[in-house]
Amino acid sequence: MKVLHPLAPMLLVLFAASAQAQAPKDAMSSMQMPAPNRQAAGALTDAVVQKVDTARGLLVLKHGDIPNLGMPGMTMGFDVADRKMLQAVKAGDKVRFHVEIMKGKPTVTQLEAAR
Repeated sequence: MKVLHPLAPMLLVLFAASAQAQAPKDAMSSMQMPAPNRQAAGALTDAVVQKVDTARGLLVLKHGDIPNLGMPGMTMGFDVADRKMLQAVKAGDKVRFHVEIMKGKPTVTQLEAAR
């Protein structure tokens, strides 16, 4: 009969804990996003306005990939750098926009009607 090393059970527990610690905590943490593309810093992204929330200063856009942030296309809400932008659009409008991280949040800094 083979005798296990006295530390074998402890090593097994540590290995299992390490594997569990590396597991994703939720769906967003497991989402793989490409690295930001700084060359596309001034690029505009196509989108369709889903909702304009003037009270919260929020613009919900269904957008394509945002290269400068390395963000894939999705529907999400954005803060706006200037609330006047919200007066120029309504749900259903096709737009082009640029977004930057401001105060830790993705924020629309440029917005124009799509041609």
